Order: sequence, then structure tokens, then C-alpha cells
Amino acid sequence: MGQGSGSANLGVFFGVSILCLLALTKPTHGAIYTVGGSGGWTFNVNSWTNGKSFKAADILAFNYVKSTHNVVAVSKEDYDSCSSTGGAKVYQSGKDRIKLSKGSNYFICTLPGHCQSGMKIAITAS
Repeated sequence: MGQGSGSANLGVFFGVSILCLLALTKPTHGAIYTVGGSGGWTFNVNSWTNGKSFKAADILAFNYVKSTHNVVAVSKEDYDSCSSTGGAKVYQSGKDRIKLSKGSNYFICTLPGHCQSGMKIAITAS
């Protein structure tokens, strides 16, 4: 063996070791769910969650006509009363992507009458 071959072997060893570690590491981002399926964010999407298991860091994709609806992340109390108080974040792009937090997550549309007509959703993420 020539001079320096030991350091070359060491470099290959570390390179292979890093690749093995990367292959075993799970990605930290979650699944992406389109709220309401192909119909998007609209009225009466409550049952859309049936059969789904959500995890913290999963992404909810809210697709809707931005001149017709919005999405507001709210507290349980605001969800129950269909109101938005206390500086809640209002999303209104029509293609909003919201990462779920562990525990209960509540979303409503705050346009007049929309939440009261069923445009709201509650999701629990583990």
C-alpha cells in the first residue's frame, strides 16, 4: 500500500457511516392531508376526519376560493361559539398549509354564517 492509503480508507469508512445514518433517519415532516378531500375546505367537512390518524407535524392543506372563505385557527371556546377572539391567525390565500400541533386543533371560517352552517373542523393530533 502506498503512503496515505490509511487516511483514504478512513475517509471511505466515515462516508459510508454517514450514508448509513441518513438512511436510518426518519424525515421530520409529516403527512399532507387535503381538508375535505377533492371538494376542499367547504361546508360540512366534519366527517372528512373519520378513519384518519393525525400526528403532530402533519400538514393540513386548506384549498378554497379565497374570495369566498378563509381559515382561522382558534381555541376550543371559539370553535364552539363560532367566533374568533384574541389575535387568532387568519389564513386567506385559498391554498393554506397549516402544521398540526400535538393535541387538539380547531379551525373555522369566519365569514358571516359560515361556521354556524358547518364550516369548521376539529382535529386531534398524537
